[in-house]
Amino acid sequence: MFELIGSFFNITLYKPLFNLLVLLYNYLPGRDFGIAIIFLTLIIKILLYPISVKAIKSQAALQKLQPKIQEAQNKNKNDKEKQAKEILDIYRQEKVNPFSGLLLGIIQIPILIALYQVFWNGLKASELSNLYGFVANPGQINAIFLGMLDLSKPSIYLAILAGISQYFQTKMLLPKKTGVVKAKGSDFADMMQKQMTYFLPFFTVIILLGLPSALGLYWTASGLFSIIQQYFLLKDKKNGQ
Repeated sequence: MFELIGSFFNITLYKPLFNLLVLLYNYLPGRDFGIAIIFLTLIIKILLYPISVKAIKSQAALQKLQPKIQEAQNKNKNDKEKQAKEILDIYRQEKVNPFSGLLLGIIQIPILIALYQVFWNGLKASELSNLYGFVANPGQINAIFLGMLDLSKPSIYLAILAGISQYFQTKMLLPKKTGVVKAKGSDFADMMQKQMTYFLPFFTVIILLGLPSALGLYWTASGLFSIIQQYFLLKDKKNGQ
């Protein structure tokens, strides 16, 4: 069973990502492994664009509903069951799924695992046997980025940059302050969101400190692309209100 899952994962994610990365490495000017990773990140973001747009728009809609939700919380602060029912009714009436953003995260988990394997094992000469027939074998892959950073080894600088991009990416999607007085104990979810704003970047830095900095470069580039995407989508959403 596990062998079947591993084989499926290898065929559907690892090999395609590895071959695409080598293809980019072969044909981009300068044969810079880091530049190839940035372009690979951009391609992944483009492929996930429809799902990410839906997730960002859903989060923007949740921000817009915050006054109504806080009003329902205040009105039913002593009746949690009624409070939850009214909030669900608000979501239903406005046709907003509060969990739609989870799909994007779920999809990205196996991609991150595959990329980890690509960056961890892909630089080995033996892995080049996994290349498709139409992808030229480069003989070996030079992991130096911009002539100075070895992407096969951990880098505190890229780990910190990845954490910073994670912070701003998360903070952009936090609900804006509405001026509505919240009921005591009704802002637990808001408190958790704010804690995650700081915890996720910190956790990202800690994890990346022990991994090849190629993954940190991917994380940073992905975060920057997401920030740009969120900026324009949220701006359009705001102008359309």
